Amino acid sequence: MEERLQKILSRYGYGSRRESEKLIQDRKVSVNGKIAELGQKADIERDAIKVGSRLLQPTQQKMIYIAFHKPRGVLSDIVKTREEKIVRDYIDIPEHIFIVGRLDKDSEGLMLLTNDGNLANILTHPRYQHEKEYQVLLNRTPDEKQLNAWRNGVVLEDGSRTGKAKIDILRIDVKGCWVNVTLKEGRKRQIRETAARIGLYVKRIIRVRISTLELGNLPKGKWRYLTEKEIKELKS
Repeated sequence: MEERLQKILSRYGYGSRRESEKLIQDRKVSVNGKIAELGQKADIERDAIKVGSRLLQPTQQKMIYIAFHKPRGVLSDIVKTREEKIVRDYIDIPEHIFIVGRLDKDSEGLMLLTNDGNLANILTHPRYQHEKEYQVLLNRTPDEKQLNAWRNGVVLEDGSRTGKAKIDILRIDVKGCWVNVTLKEGRKRQIRETAARIGLYVKRIIRVRISTLELGNLPKGKWRYLTEKEIKELKS
């Protein structure tokens, strides 16, 4: 049965459909020896579909779902391009997997890795409004004006406005003020830039939840396979 190429690539572990579309746009995908075009359809059972030099085989792939506790200072990369620690250095399996929801180098906490492109699309597409929850250490305690601004959305330096957020003070200690932040969007460095716009400085960010999946007591730098229950909850 014919279906769009980006859907096939996503199912075979090449990222979300948007990431798969970029592979096609970058001329890295061919069908029956010809460079593929965006919007093209193919049949995995009878067409020779290649990503680079890899031929996709019409077999049922084993779906992989992994929770990882990313340490601070680790790059959210699958392929090493420089001499720095990357996420893939910690996960010793041979299968091709990708990251759903990156964290910047200085942030830490929960990451989801999988080869299930359909799930990745559901968790990352803005229309599904999936929550991501963070514990954030600020340099000082925000006042009510700052909290309300953060909750209602802030205009960033590039002119874009953040969506509404949930934010609550967790505790105050000698290091600063810990707040709990829940977002339904995932712009690059959004928490750090939002805090800066309202006069606060972020000292530490720990992601503790992606949709229904929680970090729990998973040690820093360790990973585990998701349970069947967790997978079902994420998909629903």
